[in-house]
This record gives sequence, C-alpha cells and structure tokens, in this order.
Amino acid sequence: MTPSPLIYALPALQKLRAGWRLAGEVVVFTNGVFDLLHYGHLQYLTAARVLGDRLIVGVNSDASTRRNKGPLRPLVAEAERGALLAALRPVDAVVLFDTSTAEELIAALRPDIYVKGGDYSLSAAQPSGGGKPLPEADVVHGYGGRVEIITYLPGHSTTELIELIKERYATPTERTGAA
Repeated sequence: MTPSPLIYALPALQKLRAGWRLAGEVVVFTNGVFDLLHYGHLQYLTAARVLGDRLIVGVNSDASTRRNKGPLRPLVAEAERGALLAALRPVDAVVLFDTSTAEELIAALRPDIYVKGGDYSLSAAQPSGGGKPLPEADVVHGYGGRVEIITYLPGHSTTELIELIKERYATPTERTGAA
C-alpha cells in the first residue's frame, strides 16, 4: 500500500503546524479510532473542519485501539484507517499515535481548537451529561486553547454498526441462543 502524503510523523507535522501558525491559520485537532469509517465520522469531521482553517486528525494505532476497545479491535489496520481519513476533503493531515489518550500529541501540536463528539464531556474531573471524561481538555485549557464538543449523530457509531452486522448476519442458532 502506498502511504498517503497527508499522513505525517509527529516531527514533520510539528513543522507543518508551525508554518500554519505563522500564516495565522486556525488549527483544529480531533482524534479517534475511526474503525469502519461511516457517515457519522464524515459529518463529525466536516463540522470540526468548519471551526478552523486546517484539520489534523490523530488516529489511534492498532495497539492503542486494542488497549482502549478490547482484543477484537480494530477491524481495519491503522495504515488503512489513516489513508481513508487522509482521503477525506475536510482533513488536512493525519498522525498515528500509540498512547491511550491524545494528551501528549495535543501538547506537542498545540491546536487552537480541540474537538470531540457529544459522547464526551469537557472535564475528566467533572463529567457532565453522562459523557465519557475528556482528559485532553485540561491540556488544551492549560495552553489557552479551546475545546468544542460537536453534537453526536445518534445511530452512527462503529460499535452500533458492528452490532447491526452481528445481528443481521448471525445464524438462526446465534440469534436465538439455542445450542
């Protein structure tokens, strides 16, 4: 597979980010697994990109995904997930990362705006609305950046898609649980 020119190692992306900063461009950053890319992902990335001039997407490596999602994930390898994201119009750059959260990556890139979906909460210490804690928010606020939560598009998650596939393609025995 030919690597995408929009998938960067962190040092190269830091140089690119510095150039965007000098040009006065607003840089938006988001991150995730992006396993089984779907319409919800596209809507989310489009909404994130509208917030600034450039959109960087951090993609959890395969090892990071297994730690966060379990041994059966990801379904699609990191290089392929990165290439698919890099091919989307809203995305200006992709970077893979191996940590469980994007805190170190955000500290290194210092985006102007950090974006996550509505299934997250602004603070790890004080989750609101039942959303998952967002530990990266403290890093962003620490250097004066802004955090934006984008409304979650119900019915559009990889987990829901996996469950639907399992349900639709299960054998009759699997559906009823009969032995």
